[in-house]
Amino acid sequence: MTTTIDREAGRDTRPPLLALVGPTAVGKTDLSLRIARAFNCEIISGDSMQVYRGMDIGTAKLAPELRRGIPHHLLDILDPAEPFSVADFKARCEEAIRDIYARGKLPFIVGGTGLYVESVCYGYAFSEEGGNLALREKLKRWAEEHGAEALHERLSGVDPETAARLHPNDVRRVVRALEVYETAGVPFSQLQSQRRGDEKTSPYKLCLIGLTMDRAELYRRINLRVDQMLEQGLVDEVSRLLEAGVRRDAVAMQGLGYKEIAAYLAGETDLDTAVELLKRDTRRFAKRQLSWFRRMKDLTWVHADAREKDGNLFEEICAIIAGKFRCDLEYTCQ
Repeated sequence: MTTTIDREAGRDTRPPLLALVGPTAVGKTDLSLRIARAFNCEIISGDSMQVYRGMDIGTAKLAPELRRGIPHHLLDILDPAEPFSVADFKARCEEAIRDIYARGKLPFIVGGTGLYVESVCYGYAFSEEGGNLALREKLKRWAEEHGAEALHERLSGVDPETAARLHPNDVRRVVRALEVYETAGVPFSQLQSQRRGDEKTSPYKLCLIGLTMDRAELYRRINLRVDQMLEQGLVDEVSRLLEAGVRRDAVAMQGLGYKEIAAYLAGETDLDTAVELLKRDTRRFAKRQLSWFRRMKDLTWVHADAREKDGNLFEEICAIIAGKFRCDLEYTCQ
């Protein structure tokens, strides 16, 4: 796969990469299947939790029989007890992209984990060491035991630039910076530098499309999705994972839906409270997703609910992709 630009010919010869991102419950999955069929794509999951086997309901994983014969990558590749970091995702995703492209298909990342998607799109450099996404609670407990100053000193040892701009009493942000360091394998300050403006370049010819919608409608969909997950057996799914020996502090069990239901199953709360917490936390997560994606410079936004009403959502997105990759809409991209 060539990743250079043919400047003499004035032509961008980097391999194409398509991505569809947006908050949870915005409608990415159904739309992605139509896009994949139209543009000869294979889909790569850009979701940090769908990599785990046996975690289907809580991650809204599309069942194999509903994938319409379209190959999907990075689904069900790990046991729930195994850790998984952004560095792991980037390595596996790049391998999938090379494989898809070598077979004449268009690689298509679909998901809502912003750091994961962006790390691939802009070729972030990570160390070999992956981190543990469950560190946040452990770091909070460590701060309670040893004090905020000690936690800040810990950050100073690995990321002095970030530590210099954070007050020791700002425990939440200090914890977050340490979590990013342990997870991504690079200091938070370096990651921020990579994400700023024109400093970001890509080894791919990107077409990045973001779905958004009216906040009230998105929150309605989130609440409905949680209710549907419960009807589909979310409680039983979490119970099976725990019975199989997956620890509550495992990376997989920190995902939305799993930690709340695990607390209910442990008798720490009642089911109604757990469900309300899950809905609230998912709404907050969607807000953070939108904030992350709005900082991506190459993203083209499409207002999903407005286009759904007039029936032009799919056609508008096809036109964006065709324009970016110079495809004839009557044919699939090759």
